[in-house]
Amino acid sequence: MRIGMACDHGGFNLKEDLKDFLTSTGADVVDLGSFNETSVDYPDFGAELARKVSTGTLEKGILICGTGIGMSVVANKFPGVRAALANELYSARCSREHNDANVLVLGGRVVGTSLAREIVKVWLETPFSGGRHQGRLDKIRTIEKENFKSQEARQSSSGGSRTESPRNVK
Repeated sequence: MRIGMACDHGGFNLKEDLKDFLTSTGADVVDLGSFNETSVDYPDFGAELARKVSTGTLEKGILICGTGIGMSVVANKFPGVRAALANELYSARCSREHNDANVLVLGGRVVGTSLAREIVKVWLETPFSGGRHQGRLDKIRTIEKENFKSQEARQSSSGGSRTESPRNVK
């Protein structure tokens, strides 16, 4: 399985440890950065990984920033991405069993190395249970499709691909 990994400066050390851990288990890890502890903007790295999961280039991904919150927000902006912040084992397991999460998000300043390895192991080994949870995912996909259609319609009717934020309007 190919697993993408990306982080900002707050998650760099944990990403490096988890990359080594995953590689030692035989996983094919695609490292999308960051590549050192220099301050960077997490949306740049989160978006790159989420785009690859969204398009099917990668089956699964792991994102790490200081708390995991920012990366979660970014990743869940992409169609088909189900990113779950899991800084403990129960959430990691449930994110796979109930939500079929395809991106795991960790807080590099929240979770220690040993626990992070356990979380990743549980997350990768836990299958989606389907059943009643599949119906819920189907509802989420419907909502996602409706919202992306609405967004595209708004953009085409305004003649552009981007809406100015109020702070940029003079």
